[in-house]
Parts: sequence; C-alpha cells; structure tokens
Amino acid sequence: MILVVDFGGQYNQLIARRVRDLNVYCEVVPYNKALQAAKEKKPAGIIFTGGPNSVYEEKAPKIEKEIFELNIPILGLCYGMQLIAHTLGGSVISSDQREFGKTETSVENVEIFENVKNPTTVWMSHVDRVENLPVGFEVIAKTKNCPIAAMQNKEKNIYAFQYHAEVNHTEQGNDMLKNFIVNICKEKQDWTMANYAITAVEDIKEKVGDGKVLLALSGGVDSSVTAALLSKAIGDKLTCIFVDHGLMRKNEGDEVENAFKDSGMNFIRVNAEERFLNKLKGVTDPEEKRKTIGEEFIRVFEDEGRKIKSVDYLAQGTIYPDVIESGIGDAAVIKSHHNVGGLPDVVDFKDLIEPLRMLFKDEVRELGRELGLADYLVDRQPFPGPGLGIRVIGELSKEKLDILRDADYIFREELEKAGLNKNINQYFAVLTNNRTVGVMGDFRTYDYTLALRAVETTDFMTADWARIPYEILDKVSVRIVNEVGHINRIVYDITSKPPATIEWE
Repeated sequence: MILVVDFGGQYNQLIARRVRDLNVYCEVVPYNKALQAAKEKKPAGIIFTGGPNSVYEEKAPKIEKEIFELNIPILGLCYGMQLIAHTLGGSVISSDQREFGKTETSVENVEIFENVKNPTTVWMSHVDRVENLPVGFEVIAKTKNCPIAAMQNKEKNIYAFQYHAEVNHTEQGNDMLKNFIVNICKEKQDWTMANYAITAVEDIKEKVGDGKVLLALSGGVDSSVTAALLSKAIGDKLTCIFVDHGLMRKNEGDEVENAFKDSGMNFIRVNAEERFLNKLKGVTDPEEKRKTIGEEFIRVFEDEGRKIKSVDYLAQGTIYPDVIESGIGDAAVIKSHHNVGGLPDVVDFKDLIEPLRMLFKDEVRELGRELGLADYLVDRQPFPGPGLGIRVIGELSKEKLDILRDADYIFREELEKAGLNKNINQYFAVLTNNRTVGVMGDFRTYDYTLALRAVETTDFMTADWARIPYEILDKVSVRIVNEVGHINRIVYDITSKPPATIEWE
C-alpha cells in the first residue's frame, strides 16, 4: 500500500484517487498520526500532500523527523516539499514572485521523470518556495520564477515537487506518480474491485461473527452496493431498513421498495415523513439541517432495531467523498454528510460497519458490477442522504417539497429524453428561498425562483457545469412554469466545483 499523509489541503484526496487509478491500494492519514501509521502498516511508499499553511509558522502542521529514517520512499507535493526541506535543514521563504496556474518547467533526466518530456507543463499554486536545499539533496526541476521546482535525495529515496502532480493540469502528473509508486516504491498494480470484494466480505464476516446487522438502505448506489456486499458476507443476519423521510424525489420511495422487497433480503420500509418534518421545523441553516436529519436517522434505526432481537451493528453506505467533505485531519469541513459529521455521540449499536468508506464513487459502481447488481442500480445518479432537505433552501415544508419534486421530475425527464443523461453525471433542481415578481396572463405573481444544476465529473471531487443546449433548457423552463404551481422564474447554475460544491447546501 501507499500511505498518503494529509496536511490539510481540501483536495488532497485527489492524490489518493490517482494512486487508485494505478491499481495500487492507498490510505489517507492525518499528519499527526502518520509516523504511527507508517510503523504499523509498513507501506511501500509515503506521499506528503499539499496544505494551506507556511511551514515556518509556529502552528503549521509538522512531521516527526523519525519518519525519514524508516527506509520508506517519500514523495512530497507542494507543502509536502516545503515541509521536507524545512524538517531536514533546508530553508523555505515567502516568494516575491508567486506562481499560480500552468507553468512551463524544465526537468532533469532522472528516474522520477522517466518518459516525461522536457520542458513539461505543471500546475503551480504556491506563495512559499524552497530557498536552500537540505544536505544530500539536488535540484531536478526548475521554472522561470522557481529555481527549485523539484528536488531529490536519491540515496535516501526522498523526492519532492513544488507543483501539484495530482491535478489534470499537470500534463504528465500521472506518469510522475507512476514512476514514484511503481518504479521507485516497487508496488504491484494488482488492487482491483474483485480483490476488494473478497477482502471486504472476509472482514465483514470476521467482525460480525454471529451478530446481526441493520443497514440504512436508501436505494442509492452506495447503500445498494453495501447491501449486496453484506448479503454476500452474512446472508439472513442482515436486515435492510429503508427510511422514507419524505425527502425523496418523485415516486422514489415506491421504486426503492419495488427494487428490494423481493430481493431475498430482510426489507423493512418505515414511513417517517411527518417525524422528520416536525424535527426540521424552524431549521434554516444547512449544517443544522444535515445534522438534524442525520441524528433523526439514527433515532429511527434505534427504534426499528429494538423491534428486531439482538441487533449488534449499524451499517451505512458511507463513501470517501462523504468523509473528505466532512473534514479529515486538519482539513476544513465543507459540509457535514448526515452519515459522517451528523452522527450523534451516542448510538445504540456495538459499532458501525462502513465497507465502502475508503472508496470513490466510480469504484463503488465497479464493485457493484462485480457483485452482480443490475445496471439501473449501479448507474443511478448520486442522491444526498439528507435528500431534498438540502435542495430546498431555507425552512422545509411539505408544500415546498412537493413543488420541488414535480419540477425536478420534469428537468430529469427532459434531459433523459434528449439523451443527455449519458454524459451529465448529476442533474437536479433546487427550490430557492427567493420570490420574484412575474406575470401570468393578466395577473401579477410573486412566486419562487427555481435553480437548475447539472455537472460533468469523474470523481465528484471536482466538477464542471454542463453545457446543456439552450433549446433543452427552454423546453424545461416552459414545462415547469406551466405545469408546476408557485414557480415563476427559472435560473441555471453555471458554477463549477470548485469554487462551488455540487449541492447548494
């Protein structure tokens, strides 16, 4: 495995994604647990990520010098490079000439740049830079404004780039990472979802033993794959509970029930719309919504679990992006996912089982196919755990949810009719809390503004807004205004991620 050490950069998990793309397993650990993890897990290599701090600041994340004495190859990226230099006796300064964006870089003919053209284009994003090398290091790349753009200590197998090799803008970043992971760390490229399924099933069997598991089944990709994995591991010791919180899309509750009720699993549907809406009365803050929904989920599962004798574990379809955006290490919380940051302190089960916690969305889909799930389940669009609760801005009500359900259905239906659903990875409607003046016939209206959102992405960590043809948007707009009450204005969100997130709340 490769150990990725997180120093607080928000998109550091892209590094983990790139490692996985090479069919090499990796785990991410916060910097303050890195030394212990390196000693226990004995990885083939270690990658230090970027981060927002300056290494010379008193409270900046640090690393124990001992990690460099474990005889494990290390690669530092951006802040990771500066940290290596600072820790090993070099110097780092704030640069007068900062670099942001695509930058032409000259590289030396060394192992880590094997098959990399010279010059090459890399993605720079730094204020600080290495001024003086630590003893034993040499410069292996430079730019016009950065005389030490990469460095290495060949004898100790320590390498570092000032730029971000993990982003697509670095032309041959994947080649550089492969050179480190495969050529230098000698990792075998044999980590696949077929192997992961075997390991995960064995791990679940060992953990559960003779116990029983209660699964939060939403019918989405993540929980469906989790259900299939658990069913394969423990059979009838699994009970799947689908909580219909009243925040689902149009007809979705019935569709979920029809998909699973005859699957051979123990399936229970709980209609809890009124319970959730009562809890959410007066709640307008997005974080509070997420946490309220998350806590109520657990309370419902506890109530249902008590009806089933001796339930020991709660299972969830938590995946890696959920964990990342809820904060890991020193990374900031973007938004708490109901199954991560929203968990209450006290849970009425021995432990949680989250077999997908280290997987990205496309890996989950691949695992689902490996387990034999139908395409319509595996390829289903992502849908957040809090459901439409975070797609209605402001306080929730049954009326607002019904308005959104109808509008969202029309938007999705028209995109699918046009065949655009094959290229657009996520698309949905958001009912804003803004009302605007309109006119219908001879009457003045004062109704809601609806926002449409559609993005293209591969990993859901970054995303680009989808260029939907105007005629399709026009058709959607006309249908919604004519067929759905209380909406008199439609807007289209043309913001990518970053700076926005995919969801509005």
